Amino acid sequence: MGRAEERKKRVSETVRVRLDVSYDGAAFSGWARQRGRRTVQEELEEALRVVTRSARGYELTVAGRTDAGVHARGQVAHVDLPAEVWEEQRENLHRRLTGRLPQDVRVRRVSRAPADFDARFSAIWRRYVYRVSDHPGGVDPLRRGHVLWHNWPLDVAAMNAASQRLLGEHDFAAYCKRREGATTIRTLRRLSWERGADGVLEGTVEADAFCHNMVRSLVGALLFVGDGHRDPDWPGKVLAAGVRDSAVHVVRPHGLTLEEVGYPADELLAARSREARNVRTLPASAGCC
Repeated sequence: MGRAEERKKRVSETVRVRLDVSYDGAAFSGWARQRGRRTVQEELEEALRVVTRSARGYELTVAGRTDAGVHARGQVAHVDLPAEVWEEQRENLHRRLTGRLPQDVRVRRVSRAPADFDARFSAIWRRYVYRVSDHPGGVDPLRRGHVLWHNWPLDVAAMNAASQRLLGEHDFAAYCKRREGATTIRTLRRLSWERGADGVLEGTVEADAFCHNMVRSLVGALLFVGDGHRDPDWPGKVLAAGVRDSAVHVVRPHGLTLEEVGYPADELLAARSREARNVRTLPASAGCC
């Protein structure tokens, strides 16, 4: 039997399962497994192993590896389960996971996914929200784990003006922690700020993907604009420079929540996965602003 036939046989014997997940990141060292540290991935994989009564574990693939302290309301992961395990467990898998998992991580939905679905590479956008309060009395104690306090009044209009200059496809090297072999070119689809009735500012950030520390660095720059320490042109100038600026602070993680991940129609999943694996470059003439 050739390699292609072996792969086809192996795929036919498994079922791809999508998990929609929420978690409070406060007590986690991020999503990805780390030796000696508590992570979301380890909690979920161990729960899957226990409830399916499997001798070996099943590895999850996730839409976005959130950092330590970052929360998620709309995280997505997938796992390949043996067909016989899925048939045996599918009616009760969701309820059993709920009973096994700790209270700071929940599986909101369990569903069979198309074979071409990939939680990471099929995604066409991720949407985060960063929450910050500039109230002189600080953050509501009941929300202190999800809202950053900024000790200066913030001008939402100035922050939105600065945000508009960052939209589009750019090399966000100035706002990312570089990783060997990884590109920092991203398409920023949305970056906007709104003050809620409770006075809390919500910064919505949506892109096809994010590089390490990108959202928290962007927020750090925009807070400097909002409190008047920098003008609205400054974040765009930092982007154009293409290098880290010591004035751009990476804000604390607890204000950040992954809210939602978007996927194309089922018939477009395979094409999207192939496209997402390509390393992107910018045209030589491309500008940032």
